Amino acid sequence: MKLVVEVVDAHNLMPKDSEGSASSFVEVDFQNQLSKTKTVPKNLNPVWNQKLFFDFDETNDCNHQSLEVSVYNERRPVPGRNFLGRVTIPCSSIVRKGEEVYQQFQLEKKWFLSSVKGEIGLKVYISSESETKSPPPSPPQTPLCNQPLPSSPPTSAPVSDNTNCKTLAAHQKAVVAVGTAKSSSSIVPIQKFSSSTAATGSRGSDPSKALKEEIKKSSEGTVEITPYVHKHQALQQTSLPVEKRAHSVQFTMQSVNAKAQPGDQEDYNLKDTNPQLGERWPNGGAYGGRGWMSSERFTSTYDLVEQMFYLYVRVVKAKDFPPSSVTGSCDPYVEVKLGNYKGRTRHFERKMNPEWNQVFAFSKDRVQSSLLEVFVKDKEMVGRDDYLGRVVFDLNEIPTRVPPDSPLAPQWYRLEDRRGEGKVRGDVMLAVWLGTQADEAFPDAWHSDAASVYGEGISNIRSKVYVSPKLWYLRVNVIEAQDVLPNDRSRLPEVFVKAQIGNQVLRTKICPTRTANPLWNEDLVFVTAEPFEEQLFITVEDRVHPSKEDVLGKISLPLSALEKRLDHRPVQSRWFNLEKYGFGALEADRRKELKFSSRIHLRVCLEGGYHVLDESTMYISDQRPTARQLWKQPVGILEVGILGAQGLLPMKMKDGRGSTDAYCAAKYGQKWVRTRTILDTFNPKWNEQYTWEVYDPCTVITLGVFDNSHLGGGEKPTGSNAARDSRIGKVRIRLSTLEAHRIYTHSYPLLVLHPHGVKKMGELQLAFRFTTLSLANMIYIYGHPLLPKTHYLHPFTVNQVDNLRYQAMNIVAMRLGRAEPPLRKEVVEYMLDVDSHMWSLRRSKANFFRIMSLLSGIISVGRWFGDVCDWKNPITSVLVHILFLILIWYPELILPTLFLYMFLIGIWTYRFRPRHPPHMDTKLSWAEAVHPDELDEEFDTFPTSKSHDIVRMRYDRLRSVAGRIQTVVGDIATQGERFQSLLGWRDPRATSLFIVFCLCAAVVLYATPFRVVALLAGLYYLRHPRFRSKLPSAPSNFFKRLPARTDSLL
Repeated sequence: MKLVVEVVDAHNLMPKDSEGSASSFVEVDFQNQLSKTKTVPKNLNPVWNQKLFFDFDETNDCNHQSLEVSVYNERRPVPGRNFLGRVTIPCSSIVRKGEEVYQQFQLEKKWFLSSVKGEIGLKVYISSESETKSPPPSPPQTPLCNQPLPSSPPTSAPVSDNTNCKTLAAHQKAVVAVGTAKSSSSIVPIQKFSSSTAATGSRGSDPSKALKEEIKKSSEGTVEITPYVHKHQALQQTSLPVEKRAHSVQFTMQSVNAKAQPGDQEDYNLKDTNPQLGERWPNGGAYGGRGWMSSERFTSTYDLVEQMFYLYVRVVKAKDFPPSSVTGSCDPYVEVKLGNYKGRTRHFERKMNPEWNQVFAFSKDRVQSSLLEVFVKDKEMVGRDDYLGRVVFDLNEIPTRVPPDSPLAPQWYRLEDRRGEGKVRGDVMLAVWLGTQADEAFPDAWHSDAASVYGEGISNIRSKVYVSPKLWYLRVNVIEAQDVLPNDRSRLPEVFVKAQIGNQVLRTKICPTRTANPLWNEDLVFVTAEPFEEQLFITVEDRVHPSKEDVLGKISLPLSALEKRLDHRPVQSRWFNLEKYGFGALEADRRKELKFSSRIHLRVCLEGGYHVLDESTMYISDQRPTARQLWKQPVGILEVGILGAQGLLPMKMKDGRGSTDAYCAAKYGQKWVRTRTILDTFNPKWNEQYTWEVYDPCTVITLGVFDNSHLGGGEKPTGSNAARDSRIGKVRIRLSTLEAHRIYTHSYPLLVLHPHGVKKMGELQLAFRFTTLSLANMIYIYGHPLLPKTHYLHPFTVNQVDNLRYQAMNIVAMRLGRAEPPLRKEVVEYMLDVDSHMWSLRRSKANFFRIMSLLSGIISVGRWFGDVCDWKNPITSVLVHILFLILIWYPELILPTLFLYMFLIGIWTYRFRPRHPPHMDTKLSWAEAVHPDELDEEFDTFPTSKSHDIVRMRYDRLRSVAGRIQTVVGDIATQGERFQSLLGWRDPRATSLFIVFCLCAAVVLYATPFRVVALLAGLYYLRHPRFRSKLPSAPSNFFKRLPARTDSLL
């Protein structure tokens, strides 16, 4: 069927050009199909008399859909268009051919401030005739024929070079647009490619066979040309077709993955994408909206991902099964079948009324059949399982659940026999519905695209949200001890205190004086996490020999009993009695007899005013203190849609070919998320959306892509050869670089540094939005310190921060590794940048050139000023002299002029502001021109595992680099020491000359006005080159002659 829109004419349109006229054209939108008329130039009463054709599916319920007709003015010579008005026609009012009449519609406004007037004349009807001639489709911003066609998958035939624009659009529609057109209220077996396919399907033939025939036709270039272009085709970027075509191949039930074909030049840049974000429902859902993100759908919580439809089957329980004639009981299980996909529940032994409460999810893009079958079987130890009955559902009758509706109530169904001719004994409770990935059953459901996973791998592929453990700093202030008696009473002890929590061990210094009442007053700081599972063990030890230490007493303290401090106020100290080491396991009466009389004075508390750093301070994602009482209100909300990845490289071998089972992890604040694992594809589609509360905009969210190596294939869980999830790439996004309330859709390159160089592992497609709640709170945040105030009142040393961060990272990795499914240690370490402090010559070069780029601005200003002094450009020199004279006579204008100049620079550079968030820069990281040996050194273990010759060569290279740095540092020290020598009398003659000069300068400056001095000094410095000498000035010669302490160095 065809929907025909005959655009006849328009009257009294709004003039839009400088001549009081308009060059108008009409654009019609029906179910994401766009088509437009020709442009009538310079006419406010244009006449088109042009027909536009659209595909119309009668099987869909279109009562809640609409047809939108928009009138635009085409701007010239500057490309663009102006809105002249629109008309929305409900589909329920469209008639068949023969009943149509000419109607005039009043043009409506699109926005409140739109300037619209006039009418448009239309004829709209449905035709069953096949139109052979039709106007060309409206081209997108870049004609499809001018875009490079991506490499085809192995199953598709190449497209000839002389393919015209219209044929190419039809070919892309057939290959790409499968499953992306607007769905109907019921699940259809396949997505129709053309009217011939619809006719074939209506006759009851095998839909999969018809689908294969259509794909074959499309590969031969015989696809019917349709007179429209889908919206997502018009917005499609050249970086997208590989992924789109891969998914169209998956739709045909053929396990073919489109491998990425990297070009000669790797593309490391950020790319813009135009995904179809938001929710769309058959029949417009409950709102009657038209397609993606209509104005009525802004209440959706899944508006940053592409919608994916799933058929959900919840198997709740069963009852009244007949007992087996052999065993007298029943071991039932349920098998859910849809086409070639089968999912089964666990079986129960000897249970007549089992309960499963298990959900199965079948992707609508992979639907192969029009029937859903639910079988109930009795498991047999030997032979074939017994058939108990089945329930059959027609996919056209399955209801749709539209969020935020409540879950669909399950119902009891009586089992049928194998042929469906009658009922048998037994009932099963089921719920079947059509939903999306926003359904609460989605994360824990069995998915048809992961049918090959079994055992523990099923839980390892599910999406989960994790929360980091609540970390505390534990401060142990060791003050003193009393009556410490050594084992050898003939000597005074050399006492120190050792404290231990788990695998964290710290010790004080040895008391400088040998005494039985030692004094330390040292702080030992640990990291611990709730719930507190360990105890604090404190031992007092005596160093008898450099290699021998005696334990003189010990004490253990439960962490849950310790005081929690929220600010810097001191905690009350306590005395603790020490137990004699070695007598802790004796009976109670025996322990009382041997009670040790020594005691120790401690001040122990849990610090709640600090933020426990578990990640690099450069990429920090949370700055809140540990104590929840000190938290402020959030200042914004961060929403991230993880759409998918493109062109991933194979990470492992499976059945003799490369394979990747990818998932994405994200970390911001205490919340970690992990998407589900998409099996065996280089172009996974996750389309999962997550939300974080933002307490400080100057934070960073980290997203990483990994290859899942724990799919239930017998991997070793522990040990040196344990399977590890391979890292594919990482993306960081700093929230302060984002504009508020704007949706960013970009494809980020996944770059990983390997021992042989930087490598692009694929691209990660994201959509994110940062919403600020209050501008006043945001301004308030920017004026306050980054970390809680306790960090500044009682700061830690640099070594303490590094050690505590490493311990915190270990605790987080251990706790998250105990979750189900676990977030493994290698994932946590990669996300937290645990190795960022390791030495790297490449990173050192990058930091050096970063400093040089900062200094280049100062150097450029110095060169410009030198050119002014040398009169390279006389006009500039004259203007600088005039400005100098003005500032001398009006010194109160100096600061206003400076700030006004910076304001104007800011306004000017606003035009060149970054349009995209920053991403990994290979040039800034010095990763493209790095020497292979430097990379090999960077990936070396610590301590090194290389041979002695390589270590010696690297050590010599490091010595040469350090020698240059040593020279520069020595030169800086020399200049400083010369300043000290001015009044240090190390050179008596130079110091005498300098102090006499200072006396004369004081007299002259006292008698001369400051303006005159500044004027004379400035004019002298800006004097013409003919009045200059090429030799150094006298002050410079005097300063270079001053002595430094280099003479005293060995």
